[in-house]
Amino acid sequence: MPSSRQSLAGAGWQCEKGSYEELMPKPGAPPFSWLDPAPLWQSRNDRLARRLGDPTNERRRAWVKQLGGNAGFAIDRADGGNTSFLVAGDTGEGDGSQYATVLPLQSQADDADFLCVCSDVIYPAGGIDAYENKFCRPYKDLDLPVYAVPGNHDWYDDCSGFMYWFCGQEKAPAASKAKLLSKRWWLERAWRKAPSPDPDRLQSAQSLRPPPFKQDAPQPGPYFVLDAGPLLVVGVDTGIKGTIDQEQGEWLERVSRSSEKPKILLTGKPLYVDSEHRPGPIDGGNTVDHIVKKREHNYVAVLGGDIHNYQRYPARLDDGRTLMCLVTGGGGAFMHETHTIPNMDGQEVPVSEAEFRCYPLRGDSLSRFSQLYARKLRWVTGPLWKRFEIKPEVAAALMSERLGIPPTRETGPVKLTRRDRFAARAIFAIHHRGRGGLHVPLSEWLDWNEPPMFKQFLRIDAEEDKVRIRCFAVSGCKPQEHQPPVEDDLVARRQGDGTWEWTLPGD
Repeated sequence: MPSSRQSLAGAGWQCEKGSYEELMPKPGAPPFSWLDPAPLWQSRNDRLARRLGDPTNERRRAWVKQLGGNAGFAIDRADGGNTSFLVAGDTGEGDGSQYATVLPLQSQADDADFLCVCSDVIYPAGGIDAYENKFCRPYKDLDLPVYAVPGNHDWYDDCSGFMYWFCGQEKAPAASKAKLLSKRWWLERAWRKAPSPDPDRLQSAQSLRPPPFKQDAPQPGPYFVLDAGPLLVVGVDTGIKGTIDQEQGEWLERVSRSSEKPKILLTGKPLYVDSEHRPGPIDGGNTVDHIVKKREHNYVAVLGGDIHNYQRYPARLDDGRTLMCLVTGGGGAFMHETHTIPNMDGQEVPVSEAEFRCYPLRGDSLSRFSQLYARKLRWVTGPLWKRFEIKPEVAAALMSERLGIPPTRETGPVKLTRRDRFAARAIFAIHHRGRGGLHVPLSEWLDWNEPPMFKQFLRIDAEEDKVRIRCFAVSGCKPQEHQPPVEDDLVARRQGDGTWEWTLPGD
């Protein structure tokens, strides 16, 4: 199938809607809404952690202690041969945007060995019952073991739902007592506790996809190292605010130096995103970035969720190696825009604009958000609302002019009018993820569940001397349900000195 870089049809513009609604528990039911007061209230632990102190690291250590320590957080799936697996990030919204990924994901799973969910398995706030329709039902026919690293939303119930379904823990560890009227005491008064499961829903969920998800044993912990044969897959738990406790940091350093095999890191928070470097703090002063960039640890790629789109950063390291850092959070939740990502040339990240890639394309992102704003604001603008819509080919030309780069998708000559430029200026003025408190309501107010959806997932194929990563697009279009387009295709090959060299499309 053609990709969004090749044609408007490949991007999913003006296509026949797919059959994903038939997979949903209640076809035609209203989609999940982030503007409903209930999800916002259930997610209050995020704001509390940022204002009154984050107890996540302490509670993670309590889970680890209950599991008997992290020395056994290893999974052996090495059978002496090659390996293939899927990675989907930020999956669990439970409406059309998640169910649209199901058939494309299954189309690439026939000879895969397992699936990894990278961040935010369940929205809005974890919970054992929520797994019925946001995990077990959509993936009931996916005949693969599933492993996961929790995201911030999975921690809004103290990770209880995640630990039940993935790690077989039926009871949460007791929290330490806080001093009366202390800051911690007030935090605990307001903190959302894990909801009690409904026995009927629990039984229904288990009938759809019995735990531990068709694997030999439960996942050993919220972070793990998986021996996949030719490489190791290392998953870390970044909690609510993206920090790692010192115990997990020491474990990460230990497992990273324990094997000479090439490694791929799965994390809830990407190291590079939106042209920024976010090294991933570890209690005690170390960072995830420092550990994975050590030459002797032999990391070839870092895959991070949290931001709901695809971004590629082939980061050039000081010793000449390239660490492939990918954002892969387009597995089912509302889309984060890409049109606000600047030209990479001149930015602080060690990546050029020619090496960078994103999905959706910046022009498609601008066009889609212009349509959404036009529809949302029509009660204000009346008949003028359609004047805010920017066609995809026009949006591509606007982004080319704004960033000083050639259009990614050639659509022929485009004449830009004053109306087009006015509409683009309006979108850039009101919508940007860097605008503090406006980020959450604006992003979630503009959620949608019709094509083109611009979701994605990855497939990794590894041999002894070769690793291939492909990004598959999910538009929600019927022609692409069983043949999802490939938006990016990356290959790393082992060199004579033991390092890995990446080949990018077009190299």
